[in-house]
Parts: sequence; structure tokens; C-alpha cells
Amino acid sequence: MKVPFVDLKAQYQSIKKDIDRAIQSVIDETAFVRGKYVAEFETAFAAAYGVKHCISCANGTDAIFMTLKMLGIGPGDEVITTAMSWIATSETISLCGATPVFVDIEPDCYCIDPGKIEKKITPRTKAILPVHLYGQPAQMDIIVGLCRKHGLHLVEDCAQAHFAEFRGQKVGTFGVAGTFSFYPGKNLGAYGDAGCVITNDDALAEKVRMLANHGSLKKHQHEIEGVNSRMDGLQAAILSVKLPQIHDWNRRRHEHAMQYSELLAGVTKVRIPKVRANATHIFHVYCIQVGERDRVAAALKGMGVETAIHYPTALPFLRAYSRFGHTPADFPVVHSAQQAILSLPMYPELTREQVAYVADSLSQVLA
Repeated sequence: MKVPFVDLKAQYQSIKKDIDRAIQSVIDETAFVRGKYVAEFETAFAAAYGVKHCISCANGTDAIFMTLKMLGIGPGDEVITTAMSWIATSETISLCGATPVFVDIEPDCYCIDPGKIEKKITPRTKAILPVHLYGQPAQMDIIVGLCRKHGLHLVEDCAQAHFAEFRGQKVGTFGVAGTFSFYPGKNLGAYGDAGCVITNDDALAEKVRMLANHGSLKKHQHEIEGVNSRMDGLQAAILSVKLPQIHDWNRRRHEHAMQYSELLAGVTKVRIPKVRANATHIFHVYCIQVGERDRVAAALKGMGVETAIHYPTALPFLRAYSRFGHTPADFPVVHSAQQAILSLPMYPELTREQVAYVADSLSQVLA
């Protein structure tokens, strides 16, 4: 049996008529940049999240960068974030001229360890940027409390956690803003790069929208120097078709994850993911830990099972951050995890037979 890590074609086939119709409508109306399809998606996504504003943009990286920039974060400032994420989380801090300050992760949930944040706060700290990694909400009650105590901005990186919840509240709505990526492989994915910022802050929404459009809210009237970060009409129309499906897709991901966990529970050499209490994990990634990870991945590939690693090198240990001189002793949990993590196939269209085959193949490899 062949089990791809993700199968975007299968998802397309399930909604082909609606996707094709949406794309053709954009082409017929030549509504390629901005326009009604972008506005319709922004309205629908904001309504789905129960927030006042959704500002679409070109990608999730821009969403973080523009939010931090319009919060006034710049040279001399520090932003605290997790040691485990894609580099977009931290490079956007540096792009603002600020310094990323990394915090180790929780042993079980892979998100930033809230118990290790406060000792990293200094007079230069301006914000905390947690990541809801793999679809697992971070420990938001503690993080919110720290931001209030120290007067810090809270910006949530929700690139992997569309509609995940912590204690009944959607991630992305705890802080001043939530940022999202709609990269094709995300739970809610476009057919190219796309992203957005959600917020209830009127002033921030206006500033981010202005920055994304060359510093202009009205054509030819540029209040500041901005950037060009706009979601195109095709991506907006595609996302509008997909948005009504997201809760069902997330539910199916959860079902697959529970099947994996049940089948792997007795395999002593596998550490299965933990679901945080009072949280809704939407399983963008089903991440296990195993010894001899690379050997296991190669063996699974030989059995037709594709896997991935999210992420093989934690942020503090990337060459890009060698200037900080971090050592494994600074981040022992993430240093250990990066050598053992392995992501199994996960997408809504997986069948129970495929999940069972992956679990059985893994069990055979580790026997």
C-alpha cells in the first residue's frame, strides 16, 4: 500500500466542481488582485472567528511581520517566542529590527513552556509570540496572564491551528492579533501562498491593511512606505469554497489521530502525541517520537509510507541564529525532541485502512 504524507489532489477531487466554478468566476471577471472575492473571504473568515477584522495578505510570514511592525516593535526590542517552529516565526521578529528570544518547549505538547517564559522577560521585551504547534493550542491562560502582568503584546502564530480551541475559545483571539498561513498543506490551504491577520483592534487593523497595500488605504494616497502583500482573487475564491468544510476536515483529522494513538498505544518504542486537557487539537501534524528516527523513516518509505520531520533543527540551533551562541544545555527539551520527532501521514481523506497500515508498518519496523 502507498500512503502519501499528504494528498492535496484527493481533497481537490472531493470539491472539484465548486473549486472549478470559483476559479472560472475569478477568471471571467478578471478579479485577480483585491476585489470582491478577497473581500468576501475576509468577511467570512472574520465571521467564522467571531472577530471584527480579517486582513488578508500574501502569506503567513507577512502576517506576523506586519502585525509586529504595526505594533511598533523595532530595533532594541525583544520578542519572546518558542524554540520549536518554522523560521517564519522568528525571522519576522528580526525583520522588524528586534531580537527573537527563544524559550524551550513543553515535553509533551511541543508548544512554548509557559513556566520558562517569565525569566526571559527583560525591560526590552515588548511581546510574546506563542505558536500553536502541530495544531495543539499553547497554554494560553498562563501566557495571557504573563502578558497582562508585564504589559506585553500577545500575538498568536496560528499557522498550524485553524479553529483549534483552548478552554472553548478559538486560538488567535486571546491576544491583540492572530496570524494565519493558508499554505496549500495547511488544514485550510490555498492553491499557492496566502495568509491573514485577525484582530478586534480597529487601529491595528487599519495599520496592517495600510502596510500591506503600499502604505495606502485609498489609491494613490500613501500615508507611509508599505509593502506589497495582497491575497489574490484566485486564492480568496478557493479558500471561500474550502472554509465551510474546515470543521468536518478537522474532525476527520482528529478521528485519524485517535485511531493512530489507539493502534500505537501498546508499542513501547513510540511516544504518541498528547492532547492538552481542555483543548481542541486539530492535528495539522501527527507527531510521534522514536529512537533511530532516520532509520525508521527510511524503513517506512521502503514500505510505501511517506513521513516528514517538523522540524529537524530547532530554531536556536540554526546557522541563522549562531550569533546567539546557544548550546543544547540552553534548550534541553527541544534539543532532545528534534532528534526523535517524526510526522506520520495526516490529512482528512486518509482511510481507516491506510491509518492501520501505517501503524502496522511502524510496529513492524520497531519490532
